[in-house]
Amino acid sequence: MPAPGEPKVSLSAPGEPRVEYRIEDLAHRSGATVRTIRAYQDRGLLPRPERRGRSNVYGDAHLARLRQIADLLDRGYTLASIKELLEAWDAGRGLGGVLGLVAEVDGPWTDEKADRITRAELDAAFGGVSDEVAVADAIALGVLEPLPGRDDEFLVPSPQELAVAAELHAAGVPLSAISGHLRELRGQVEHIAARFLEFTNEHVFARYLGNHPPSEADAAEAAALIRRLRPLAQKSVDAELARAMRLFATRYLRRHLDAEDPPRLSSQGRRDAEPQHVALPADTMRAVQELVGRENAAAFIAAAAEREVQSRTLDALTSSHRDQALVTQMPPTA
Repeated sequence: MPAPGEPKVSLSAPGEPRVEYRIEDLAHRSGATVRTIRAYQDRGLLPRPERRGRSNVYGDAHLARLRQIADLLDRGYTLASIKELLEAWDAGRGLGGVLGLVAEVDGPWTDEKADRITRAELDAAFGGVSDEVAVADAIALGVLEPLPGRDDEFLVPSPQELAVAAELHAAGVPLSAISGHLRELRGQVEHIAARFLEFTNEHVFARYLGNHPPSEADAAEAAALIRRLRPLAQKSVDAELARAMRLFATRYLRRHLDAEDPPRLSSQGRRDAEPQHVALPADTMRAVQELVGRENAAAFIAAAAEREVQSRTLDALTSSHRDQALVTQMPPTA
């Protein structure tokens, strides 16, 4: 009788050894629990075992399938998606292209390499003062990652981001303000990333990823496209950020240099003012863009706001006139 975890070897044909497992042995070798293996069988993810008398017998195919499922779960697939992929595999369609596509998406989206920093180096980079609140904030934001068993050292996923924070702090910006700015910036950048993915999926990847799961050839083609398009998001953001910084920095400087000049009047006799930027919820912007088109969204929002202001002004004038008329019509008191 084999020891627990050791496979039982039998001969399925002369000279051909066959490895067989009991469910407890299969669980031990795969890292899954017995309960999980049975659940996979019930969901159709794992083939049924052979029946030998009163026992179920599993083979290397079951072990390989369990390892495939674990790998796909680690990559973020749901069990429903894994079932589709495995059914495609069983139907003769390979998983190589799909796994290659997943690896391409999961791969690094920057050439920057992570680094490590000691607590002493961190304190020195930020003025030599130890700030536990700031360190906790940096960990919460993912700027620093604790290293297991090392209380005095951190992993720095983006040394460039940490260097920017150090420069801002050296220029006089409080650490709390830097953290708040990063949170705001991160939300805006995540919105840009989501829009870029929606855009490329609609116009590029939809034809390759329309089938579930995609064919081997379509998955391989999509992976190649990701390699080509990967730098475009950062390049377009870099170019637009440079344009916006140049525009607003020039306006900002001019406003301060011209602070003593008298304000100019518009054609309606009102003082001209610099445009004010207001953050709107993403769902609101998306609804407006669907209604009037992306290129007309800003004009539509401005016109809607102006109409609301004019409507309230008219309401106020009407109400004021009615109140005055009522006072005039009241009989004099004795």
